[in-house]
Amino acid sequence: MTTAAATALTAKNSVDLRDWLKEVKRLEQLEQISGAHWDLELGALTEIILERIATPPAVVFDRVPGFDPNRRVLVNMLETLERTALTLNLPLELKTIPLIDQLRARLRSMQPIPANVVPSGPIFENVERGEQIDLNQFPVPRWHAGDGGRYLGTAHLVVTRDPETGVENVGCYRVMLQDKDKVGLYISPGKHGKIHYEKTVKAGKPFPVAMAFGQHPLLYIAASQAVPFGVNEYDWAGGLIGQPIDVIEGPLTGLRFPAHAEIVIEGEINPGESMPEGPFGEWPGYYASARRAEPFVRVKALYYRNDPIITGAAPFKPTIHGMYRSCLRAATVWNGMEQAGVPDIKGVYLPPPAQRFMIVVAIKQRCPGHAKQAGLVACQCHAGAYLGRYVVVVDDDIDITDTNEVLWAICTRSDPATSVDLLRRCWSGPLDPIIQPGQKGFNSRMIIEAVRPWEWREKFPATSAISDETRQEYSSKWRRQLEQVQARYTQARRD
Repeated sequence: MTTAAATALTAKNSVDLRDWLKEVKRLEQLEQISGAHWDLELGALTEIILERIATPPAVVFDRVPGFDPNRRVLVNMLETLERTALTLNLPLELKTIPLIDQLRARLRSMQPIPANVVPSGPIFENVERGEQIDLNQFPVPRWHAGDGGRYLGTAHLVVTRDPETGVENVGCYRVMLQDKDKVGLYISPGKHGKIHYEKTVKAGKPFPVAMAFGQHPLLYIAASQAVPFGVNEYDWAGGLIGQPIDVIEGPLTGLRFPAHAEIVIEGEINPGESMPEGPFGEWPGYYASARRAEPFVRVKALYYRNDPIITGAAPFKPTIHGMYRSCLRAATVWNGMEQAGVPDIKGVYLPPPAQRFMIVVAIKQRCPGHAKQAGLVACQCHAGAYLGRYVVVVDDDIDITDTNEVLWAICTRSDPATSVDLLRRCWSGPLDPIIQPGQKGFNSRMIIEAVRPWEWREKFPATSAISDETRQEYSSKWRRQLEQVQARYTQARRD
């Protein structure tokens, strides 16, 4: 794709999932699969595509057996750099670290743009209340064989309000289909939605909730990221793309939801009521929580567009997905480190297979202790503090997006006796699979300084790799033959 074409795509900023899908189709990154069953088959196909294709397409499943053929499920929304850039209104040709760098610059400079409250929208094409409500009409998947049920909410929005301050929060907490008019809700301790819930039920009052199941992926990103405290997620998303998000105030709860959402419910959680929820295969790639009693929402109103699309992002093993999370979190960690005063950071990356559990930082060493400072701040700034495990600090000649280079740096520039530090009693959570039940509030961190030792860095052995200039010269001279060889062997691997 040319730069001009990329610019034309990113200039179109309608915050409507259907417009976004048209742009993805123009990128030739959208596929359609018809006839996959909601029970395991849809989830299995999603996982197989992620395993087999290095740049997996977004996939729309339609004609799900037993349902209206035009009611669809969308998966793999953000699994390539191009679709991530498109969603964030960044140039599509950016590679990983330049994309992270431009994104963090945008995050530093942007100002939230207040959401635009509108009286109506496509979401009200169908309205059901009372006995009319039937969530079973939608092709809600059972994603994994060990899941305790069908999960409607995996790439969605959960809107709540602080009963004391009136401040609204938009989060992404898993939602299980319990009945035609009931959904289970699991929120990890410490999350804003959980705090709102606890305050409300402590006062003995029903807890109002609105949920959207199908929306532009920008809003899903906003709901699942660590948006700065006190900033509304809709306003943050609007600031990121430079235009306000159209929202509607819910007729029953007053909670705001996207005017262009696909499916929305309004309801409430009654104090003391619960239903069995889970287990669910979560983002670390494990069933980290057992089936247990959790609150559920009694649905009072259901709104949906004609031929609605459920957006899904069921967690599989993170070895096969997670690009957008890596970019967003790397950008926020990088900014957090700079704000704390760490100098000469050349890159921050969270390898998608590790998700939150590993941060790799490249620095140009400026002083004794610089690498240790970078490692400590990376794992304890706000964006890096929750559910981390390892921080690796490398020199700026290492490509931090290349796992082989990072491992090479660890094995040749660090010594376990002098290059490793452990931090104990750091912030963990219920989904940490290695922490035993009853102790999941805390975990530890390892900081690995995989840099040339400061004391004798000038005498450290030189690398034997060819220089960038030599590589460029001979790659250009032998371009045709190299491309032919690469094409033959790439095809052989595919065969």
